[in-house]
Amino acid sequence: MTAELTLTGRITTASNATFLGSIGDVVVVYKPIAGESPLRDFPHGTLAHREVAAYLVSQVFGWDVVPHTWLRDGPMGEGMVQLWQEQDPAQSAVNLVATDHVPETGWKHVLEGRDENGRMVALVHEDSPALRRMAVFDMVVNNADRKGDHILAMTDGHRHGVDHGLTFHRDHKLRTVLWGWRGEALTAEERDGIDRVSEGLHGGLGRNLADLLSAEEIASLATRCARLHLARRFPAPSGEMSALPWPLF
Repeated sequence: MTAELTLTGRITTASNATFLGSIGDVVVVYKPIAGESPLRDFPHGTLAHREVAAYLVSQVFGWDVVPHTWLRDGPMGEGMVQLWQEQDPAQSAVNLVATDHVPETGWKHVLEGRDENGRMVALVHEDSPALRRMAVFDMVVNNADRKGDHILAMTDGHRHGVDHGLTFHRDHKLRTVLWGWRGEALTAEERDGIDRVSEGLHGGLGRNLADLLSAEEIASLATRCARLHLARRFPAPSGEMSALPWPLF
């Protein structure tokens, strides 16, 4: 899409400059590199590239986790552009519920705690193939910021993941609300997806990622794929780093 990108609004809840826009009749999200806030643990000016890298990995998985994402010029310079997805407001893939109202089936329990009013609540997420695939994707790309609001519940039951600027760090950074399958065996489909990414790093995927990530980051991606291939199961939280993003949503 090479037509002019026109801004139509700003998403003020985002931590970096994030805009709604249109390219002709197509609604998009635009995140200019110039609007990225410096971070302590990620190189400055790289978040847009990581978002595009996440889309490329998603394409190789073949599960349509990440909406179409690319780099292009815009009103504030080069940035990430992503197709806007209209989620279903009646659905929620992740939720906080009272501890005595945790669903018995169809949901996974992540943790319990107290809310701002001192009431005991549980963090839960749905137990669905679509969300499992997103959790596998996050493990591979080392997603450091899988909040509940970064999961878009679509009307047809599909789940899109967005906001992938904090990915592909060479060190372990996995922070996610999707810990409900920890310790469970990966399915054959999930293992095949990981293997497709691993194999792609020796071909077109690897060549494309070389323009977006450092050599060390790509090597760490390959190592994560290899470890998951051998472990054949969802990992549990490890290390001293928090395993959850904050805020959760």
